[in-house]
Amino acid sequence: MSFVDVFNQLDLAEWEDRIESSTREDVEQVLRSGASGLAVLAPLLSPAAEALLESLSLRSQGITRQRFGKVIRMFAPLYLSNECINNCSYCGFSRDNPILRVTLSVEETRREAEALVRQGFRNLLLVAGEHPRFVSGGYLKSCLESLRDLVPGLSLEVGPMEGNEYREMVAAGAEGLVVYQETYDREVYRNMHTAGPKKDFDWRLETPERAYGAGFRRLGIGALFGLAAWRREAVSVGAHVDYLMRHCWKSQVTVAFPRLRPCAGEFQPLTSLEDRSLAQLLAAFRIAFPDVGLVLSTREPARLRDGLLPLGVTLMSAGSHTEPGGYTGAGSDKVHRTERGRPQTSFSKMEHSANGTGPTQATGQFEIADERAPREIAEVIRRLGYEPVWKDWDAALTA
Repeated sequence: MSFVDVFNQLDLAEWEDRIESSTREDVEQVLRSGASGLAVLAPLLSPAAEALLESLSLRSQGITRQRFGKVIRMFAPLYLSNECINNCSYCGFSRDNPILRVTLSVEETRREAEALVRQGFRNLLLVAGEHPRFVSGGYLKSCLESLRDLVPGLSLEVGPMEGNEYREMVAAGAEGLVVYQETYDREVYRNMHTAGPKKDFDWRLETPERAYGAGFRRLGIGALFGLAAWRREAVSVGAHVDYLMRHCWKSQVTVAFPRLRPCAGEFQPLTSLEDRSLAQLLAAFRIAFPDVGLVLSTREPARLRDGLLPLGVTLMSAGSHTEPGGYTGAGSDKVHRTERGRPQTSFSKMEHSANGTGPTQATGQFEIADERAPREIAEVIRRLGYEPVWKDWDAALTA
């Protein structure tokens, strides 16, 4: 039975009733008992728990220190391409957005990675839009093979693949796969994804299982908050975590709670997740799933990230760019504009951006909120009593 089968049997209306009917005593009982697992998620996500946020936060902090110590694993996204054949209403890379696009060569990707290594990073997330003409399995494999002697921790966030393709990625040096379902609400998902292979909800939902079968040692999931009701999404993510931890137990599972940010296309969020609710969500997942890694990206502003860090965060990005070539300007000589998925205009290497400050740069996926330099963020982490870890493993030597 795959998670699709489990998800199809998930009674979200019943879960919503349990969440709404949970009382303060129910929340306090969870905190007193030290219970964990999917069953405790309802009271922890409830409106009743809002008044006990400080208690939830302290409990979450204690569990995190017990299971992970005071370690914050650092990583950076490296965008390979913003070419995409999907129409996703909320995404800056959506194929119908008239944006500046580029796909980095393998050599340019290496330059970007070298720049990040000089900043201290040893864990990189390679990100690309879904476009088989530009981002093929062979291209990704070549990028991984080029970087694996330079970067010990390489993960992918790309279009879903078949199991045999994932095995090639693992053999080439990938150790982690991140795939966000975006929204677990089937109706909202259908409305948001109007063209391209991403329209297939079930195919995407089964992706972590295919990746696990191929040998990935880290699996990252999450929902994009701002598309559907946040508590309903949280239950779905929780059910997915629960399934992966029981059926894909050889891999570490990580969860992120990204909120929509401004991007090309000017999509406006359909729902809201306020800062206080984000804190409740993070604490609830730490209490319910003590061994899951929790990710906090530069989508969130600096002050909020500093405040949320002690609650249960174990992985943080820093100094992020969401456009290909963002760290070195690589690829600026071949940027082109697309309109409804078709190239319209090419730019020469000597052309400049509209403000005249430099070469034309590809469009980013979204605007980041925390623009601090990686070393500055690392210093804040130390000041808060935690240890930033840039590198946490090496591949085992074999005879």
